[in-house]
Amino acid sequence: MAGTTMQVNIVAADRPLWSGTAKSVTIPASEGGMGILPNHEPVLTVIKDGTVAVVDPDGVRHSFDVTDGFISFDSNKLTVAVERGHDVVQTSGPGAAGDAPGTEN
Repeated sequence: MAGTTMQVNIVAADRPLWSGTAKSVTIPASEGGMGILPNHEPVLTVIKDGTVAVVDPDGVRHSFDVTDGFISFDSNKLTVAVERGHDVVQTSGPGAAGDAPGTEN
């Protein structure tokens, strides 16, 4: 049976940003948005400035604003290497900041 999660590592030139398992990842590929799911075919592509969105196994979405870089996916392991990046407030799932009163998603 095929796996339902993949290992994800997001690293900037100066520090790691996030590492863990995920159900899906959306990246700002140079040719447009690209979704990666577990068991995706191997891929190596350039990414542009934008937001990388990771959905973890609990359904929590983690977002990272990034600048130029690339992704590599093979054997259910995704590496996102970027020049610069920082995390954005968690936007969904249990305990998300967007779930607090007075906030919008």
